[in-house]
Amino acid sequence: MNKITVTRQLDTSGKCCPMPIVETNVAMKTIQSGEVLEVVATDPGTRTDIPAWCERTGHTLVDTDEVDGVLHYYVRKS
Repeated sequence: MNKITVTRQLDTSGKCCPMPIVETNVAMKTIQSGEVLEVVATDPGTRTDIPAWCERTGHTLVDTDEVDGVLHYYVRKS
């Protein structure tokens, strides 16, 4: 897999629903179309929330990763 170039990182560790999605939505407004936001989360609910949010908003979930219970989502702005 090609390395993903991250434009901005958002750390929502320790926050529960709905804050990871709320903060992701705000952060996406600060980057340009085609750029990638890395969202770091510990809330297991983000496993379904982030992909559903991407589908609803038209952004692309490029990749996901989990390391020691910490989830990383890479979202490309549409």
